[in-house]
Amino acid sequence: MSKIRQILRMYDQGRSRQYIALHLDIARNTVKKYLATYDASGLSFKEVNALDDKALEDFFGKARERERDPSQRMQSLLRCFPHVDKELKRIGMTRKILWEAYKTEFPDGYAYTQFCDYYVSWKGRVNPTMHLDHKVGDKLFVDFAGEKLSYVDRDTGEEVAVEVFVAILAASQLTYVEAVHSQQKEDFISACENTMHYIGGVPQALVPDNLKAAVTKSNRYEPTLNETFLDFANHYGTTILPARAYRPRDKALVEGAVKIMYRRLYIPIRQHTYFSLKSLNTAIRAIVDEHNNQPLKGRNYSRKMQFEEVERQTLDPLPVQRYEFKKIFYGTVMKNSHICLGPDKHYYSVPIRLIGKKIKILYSGSTVEIFSNYDRVAVHKRNKTPYQHSTQQEHLANTHRYSNERTPEKFLEEAAAYGEDVVSYILKIMERKQHPEQIRKSCEGILSLGKKAGADRLANACRKAMDYGVYTYKNIQSILENNMDSYKESIFADELLMPTHDNIRGEDYYK
Repeated sequence: MSKIRQILRMYDQGRSRQYIALHLDIARNTVKKYLATYDASGLSFKEVNALDDKALEDFFGKARERERDPSQRMQSLLRCFPHVDKELKRIGMTRKILWEAYKTEFPDGYAYTQFCDYYVSWKGRVNPTMHLDHKVGDKLFVDFAGEKLSYVDRDTGEEVAVEVFVAILAASQLTYVEAVHSQQKEDFISACENTMHYIGGVPQALVPDNLKAAVTKSNRYEPTLNETFLDFANHYGTTILPARAYRPRDKALVEGAVKIMYRRLYIPIRQHTYFSLKSLNTAIRAIVDEHNNQPLKGRNYSRKMQFEEVERQTLDPLPVQRYEFKKIFYGTVMKNSHICLGPDKHYYSVPIRLIGKKIKILYSGSTVEIFSNYDRVAVHKRNKTPYQHSTQQEHLANTHRYSNERTPEKFLEEAAAYGEDVVSYILKIMERKQHPEQIRKSCEGILSLGKKAGADRLANACRKAMDYGVYTYKNIQSILENNMDSYKESIFADELLMPTHDNIRGEDYYK
């Protein structure tokens, strides 16, 4: 403002414009504009000089705006800007194309440079933005590109369209791109995980869009997150901060990265034919690596160099094991304290107290986790054999648990407490060609006699019974009761019912 006052003072003293420009080291055209405004105002020097700096700035500022565009061209241009702003949101649209359309309609309109300058000024007034300084290692922005890529199935010759996943670290702008089959949570989570392994660490937060794979119900303050995606974030020890719905500026970095990929990746990729998703991703990785190693405009370092220098060491370490994707299934516990996992048609046991309750199952390729009211009540190894049961003994009722525990190994273990003769006798019973249930009952009966008669008497009874070569519960019971007639009758009955020679028919044996 002081120089403006000097221009006006020297002009009022009768100095020429050229003299004023040389003396004050100001461009002559600038002097001419200020003096033209002064002359057009009709005010004297004293009146203008009496204004304070703010009023003087407003006076010449408005004058400069009028001088900048004395014609009606600006009004025509301003009417075009809402349409220009809308069209620029379309994929592939550029300011150059819109300017050419503008010049076709208004041949005496502004040149391209002025067109862009006025558009940026208009955009800043009607839709201002805020600059954000991102912390290193803080956020990883992720999104899907609007345009798809494709590969050709070698067997069928069919062109398979694939989604393009894009991620960018906020501070260093290191970029990762991967082609996936869909935007479903399996592919989305896999791409997010591959991004973390590409950058070699875990950021403090993931910033996705409001796609269903990440957010089941959007909300400005507390959106409802997809349970599987949340489980993935917990596995890697990071946080999910979804962008607001219909607010692309919340993830402007990844939106910009998508636009850059349209120019640097899509054009070279579409010039070749790929026959698998793997080969397509190999080509994408090469272009992305080149992009990350390319120096940033106006700077002497690349995204990769900036990442290695300032951001890599701030990332949290990766977990030892990769995330195992889990699916959700809901069901009701049956009366036998098992629940059926529908996709496999396999049954898994749960605690008996949950019979009739509705519970949730989280299952992966190797494990099945069962939850009731957010408490994990059972964990099983996944078994895909249909119509079979995976049972844990502690889940059963006491009576059912007792029946399941009566195994040959358990009988031999109990028999060992009575001596070797009892063990030998039990083994002989198990070797007989009987139904397993008959063997179980005989073993239970013999071992129950030991509790009544004692270990010594049971061992002696088993030794005597083995001398006769007949192995039944009644034999042991008769010996212990000292009833030899009953004992002999039992031997005879067993011999009649169970021929010892397989080559003798039953009726011949009775004869």
